[in-house]
Amino acid sequence: MNKDRSPDTSVSADPASWADGVAGDGRDLPQSRGLLERIFGAFGGGDSDEAGNSAQDDDIAPQHKLGMINLSRLRVDDVAVPKAEIVATSVETELSELVELFNEHGFSRIPVYRGSLDTPLGLILLKDLALKYGFGVDTPTEFALRPMLRPLLYVPPSMPIGVLLQQMQQKRIHMAMVIDEYGGVDGLVTIEDLIEQVIGQIEDEHDEVGNDMWVSEAPGQWLVQARAPLVEVEAATGQRLATDEEEDEIDTLGGLLFMLTGRVPVLGEVITHQSGVKFEVVDADSRRINLVRMRFPEAQGKGAE
Repeated sequence: MNKDRSPDTSVSADPASWADGVAGDGRDLPQSRGLLERIFGAFGGGDSDEAGNSAQDDDIAPQHKLGMINLSRLRVDDVAVPKAEIVATSVETELSELVELFNEHGFSRIPVYRGSLDTPLGLILLKDLALKYGFGVDTPTEFALRPMLRPLLYVPPSMPIGVLLQQMQQKRIHMAMVIDEYGGVDGLVTIEDLIEQVIGQIEDEHDEVGNDMWVSEAPGQWLVQARAPLVEVEAATGQRLATDEEEDEIDTLGGLLFMLTGRVPVLGEVITHQSGVKFEVVDADSRRINLVRMRFPEAQGKGAE
């Protein structure tokens, strides 16, 4: 998470200077292009000429076009990282502690607060920290985190994720704090979280991969992470769970369960597949499911848990 590319020029952390599309020093922020431009062209039509829009649409894979439905269907609170899981730091943090925080979690950007997370000040980029202070050298006599902060976006939980993605593109701010009705922080969203709703899971060197995404608990019974690729779960278990057409639309086991129920399943819910396989949600919150127990028909009458 949070490994998206970011602008090279620092932006003022003073909220009063954050005009739409304008950097803190008054310069216009350049507009990013490429994948995001094609996403917005397919999502909203844009103002491009008809021939250009047609060419862009042809460049987008069918499964990605289907994923774009999420841009209008899902809200920010459907994809946000819950407050309890946010990795953040105080503006009073020392350099050595900040370096250790980046090293431990592998993020490229971390939100910074004053006093508590409900008073966010901005975000610090690993790149900015490295360019200013370097690594592997003696701690400077004076270290000031506040001048290096870049701005965050602040959004309500009800905002459609397509609207937020467009704001991130226009303002070149790739992290947003979700603010509740009382003005407190309720969650966090990055541009990668939003793009994954269109193109599927983005794996990088820090993500866990391989067979640790699932484990066989007993004959005919598996414990599987909801983000595990569906085709790999089918290959590992020998159980066909989706048609060829459905696999073009679904990337993960969690996506399959969302399709079966039409919503985010709740903790403890048992979902029966047409093949007879039962899925029990064993770890979930209000926004996503994390862990699922798969039980094949032959194991269901053996008292397996």
